[in-house]
Amino acid sequence: MTTAKPMAAAATAAPPAQAPDGSKCPYLVVRDPDAVRDVLHRPADFSPANALVAVTALEGPALRVLQRVGFALPPVLASNDTDSHGGIRKVVAGFFTPATVAAMEPRIRELAREAAGNAAKQLARTGQADLVQAMAAFPPAVVMLELLGLPVRDLANLKRWGLDSMELFWGWPSPERQLELANSAAEFYVWLRRLVAESVAAPGRNLFKSLAGHGLSRTEMCSLGYFLLIAGQETTTHLISTTLFRLLQGSAPGAWKDAASEAGAKSVVQHVLATESSVPTWRRVTDHETILGGDLIPAGTEILLELSGNLITAAAGPGSTSPQEDAGHGRSTGLVFGSGIHRCLGAKLAELEAAVIIQEAAAALPGIQLRDHEPEWIRLLSFQAPRTVSVVGPAG
Repeated sequence: MTTAKPMAAAATAAPPAQAPDGSKCPYLVVRDPDAVRDVLHRPADFSPANALVAVTALEGPALRVLQRVGFALPPVLASNDTDSHGGIRKVVAGFFTPATVAAMEPRIRELAREAAGNAAKQLARTGQADLVQAMAAFPPAVVMLELLGLPVRDLANLKRWGLDSMELFWGWPSPERQLELANSAAEFYVWLRRLVAESVAAPGRNLFKSLAGHGLSRTEMCSLGYFLLIAGQETTTHLISTTLFRLLQGSAPGAWKDAASEAGAKSVVQHVLATESSVPTWRRVTDHETILGGDLIPAGTEILLELSGNLITAAAGPGSTSPQEDAGHGRSTGLVFGSGIHRCLGAKLAELEAAVIIQEAAAALPGIQLRDHEPEWIRLLSFQAPRTVSVVGPAG
């Protein structure tokens, strides 16, 4: 990777920070919201080509595992800086229209109530529950597959593959860990390739059939599906998990009982999005020498854009300290889902899912309390959430 050079304008950028493994972060970290928006709205100057590149270069053994299954991720959507992007995005956006998302609310609420009921039964039976697994993990995966017209199956594997691939591409795994994650990614890719082939031949409308009609190859569809099936549900799980934790911890506005109302749930989700979203950073690379905030940025500079509550390059540890304690990191939700031609297509769906699931959890589980106030956190370059939200009942 290219090592970024520190810039002079502190309002625009901060010098490279330290990564969790102790190495120097090879990015120019851009924190000023206006500068972040400027970068996102200038794709010809700041390319998305590095958006999905592995943060830690993959070593030979891991690469060979991926090569054996024909693993390939050509740029199609999030990392596509060619003229083909607009047409492909339009096809995918057709599955995320405002009307389509709004029509999903009854189904989301049905799934949330079912999950909350199961969590209540578990609490009654054992006295404790993990709300990440009970409430946050599976409804977003079901919703995503149904929305895209894809079969709902292998959910436990899909969740495992998603977390493993996030760590492989956005984490700092050792060579040994890389090999484990690469095997998982290869398994996911083989599953996805079969799903693509099956979907193209299936009756009715689905994502891969629509993409095939647009002219995408099977490899391109696998590339798009690989990250969409992760980002489309795992980041929503992360958002729900963080919101549940901060609400029960008491560092979010309002009490747990307040979130049982529609307005209360929406409010706390918006607060977490603004202060500690599940996607705190995203990457760009300068296509050529250009100017940002009055500074000259060399061609090939790797840039890390801070969107919301970024603890990695803020030199914070991997613990559960809330970024809300750092007032400088609070901002509106305007950039949380990106901006410009690569803005997240599922933004409204994620907000709706999170608010509904939080509301149903708070309504069905009154009086619950955190069992573990310092859980392990997922802390990757561009993703963050507590791995567990362990709770006990009112008498626990």
